[in-house]
Amino acid sequence: MIQTVLSTLLEVIVPLSIPVISGALLERFKRLDTKPLLILYLYFLSPAIILDTLLHAEISFDDIYLTLAFSLSNLVVLWGAAAAMGRVLKFSSPDRAGLTLVSTFTNSVNYGLPLVLLAFGQAGLDKASVYVIGQMIIVNTIGIYFAARSHFSVKNAVKSVFSLPAIYAAILAVLLRAFHLHLPVEVEKGVTMAAGAYSPVVLAILGAQMMKVGMMPGVKRERSVFWTGIAMRVLAGPLLALVILALLGITGTLHSVLFILASMPVAVNGVVLAERYGASPSVVSRCILWTTLSSFLVLPMLIAAIAG
Repeated sequence: MIQTVLSTLLEVIVPLSIPVISGALLERFKRLDTKPLLILYLYFLSPAIILDTLLHAEISFDDIYLTLAFSLSNLVVLWGAAAAMGRVLKFSSPDRAGLTLVSTFTNSVNYGLPLVLLAFGQAGLDKASVYVIGQMIIVNTIGIYFAARSHFSVKNAVKSVFSLPAIYAAILAVLLRAFHLHLPVEVEKGVTMAAGAYSPVVLAILGAQMMKVGMMPGVKRERSVFWTGIAMRVLAGPLLALVILALLGITGTLHSVLFILASMPVAVNGVVLAERYGASPSVVSRCILWTTLSSFLVLPMLIAAIAG
């Protein structure tokens, strides 16, 4: 077990940590402006890796069905658990909203995809692609509802989803596969080349964002909200995911990939929603920082456990 954990640390976490540390150092000493990089990631690299992966992915209808079933079941269970904890501990409405964001949304896109690729190879990335597309839709619809129900609008939520280029890339990939069509070879090579740039760029962005979060003011009140969020994401998240996977009868590579993606640290996008709608952004930001830092040790142990 210990040997497997150390092996995972060396083979997976160390390669991932290099761009993360680089991004953090650039933010600390050069005040890296991540806005242009976020535009590059959102409008170019993200659609490229989704299109490239879905065009070549070896996934079955059962994989798609089970992935969607798991995503929705996991979301509902975590939502219910966070709501129950918030009521039992008598958290304020903003704190309950922040706890829900921390509990339900994981960093499956700009941390999860590179991790899955290194840990499980291309087969793992194929399985992860459907989950990630689902998460993009969920974060931009239900995520807004969680953060601020009073501000929620179905029209704006739908508009938000269809402003994501990755959605159109996914639709294009599905249409091409459905009609047995292919992109021109030259175009496909360009898309594959762009997809290859995804991991280092988004991990550097993650490092810079972590540094920014780390420099935000700390939380003096309601420390229990912070520790409850940590417990929900680091402990309850993986345990509940295992139960749901077992109930759905998911096995093999799909089981491993979905379990790891559901056990990822808090999504960085959570603090954006929290700040915009007043859902305890300071608590959410600290949960992002500490769940991400702890993941460098926790995730290798989880990967080793499911591999064993």
